[in-house]
Amino acid sequence: MDTQHTGSTVTPEMKELPLHRFFLLALQDMYWAENHLVESLPEMVEAATSPEVKQLINDHLEETMGQVSRLNNIFIMLDENPKEKKCKAMAGLIREASDIIDETDKGTAVRDAAIIMAAQKVEHYEIASYGSLQTFAEMMGHGEVAMLLGATLEEEKEADKKLTALAESDINEQALQQE
Repeated sequence: MDTQHTGSTVTPEMKELPLHRFFLLALQDMYWAENHLVESLPEMVEAATSPEVKQLINDHLEETMGQVSRLNNIFIMLDENPKEKKCKAMAGLIREASDIIDETDKGTAVRDAAIIMAAQKVEHYEIASYGSLQTFAEMMGHGEVAMLLGATLEEEKEADKKLTALAESDINEQALQQE
């Protein structure tokens, strides 16, 4: 097997490998997840009170749209049509974020703290997923694909760091002080 494979073409033998087939399913899962985040993040932006929370989530929405485009390119590099497979984990995380919004009072720091928590749960799921996908791509010799997945992984890690910094800067303290 060619371990120097760049990811631009996939051999028929590679397509038959169980890990490659699973890799494609996992990419389809993340494709569904990212597309549905693009649909649901505006709800979080709208529900947030703090301009900083709104801006951070809106910025990540823009980044997520780029990640969808990147996944499209990855499918093409793997000689596959972009295809979604429902991501049950992300569907649950999105539903939970919506519930958090419904269960917290509008215009409060408590809601903002809850939105940050929900967003970080999403980021942690994505970090775990993209980390594994990048490793699989490297193992199978899909170098260019691994680089693209690594770029997305770094964006997700950075988003998580920004959410943590924002929560720790004053949002959590404001939430604690609310009555």
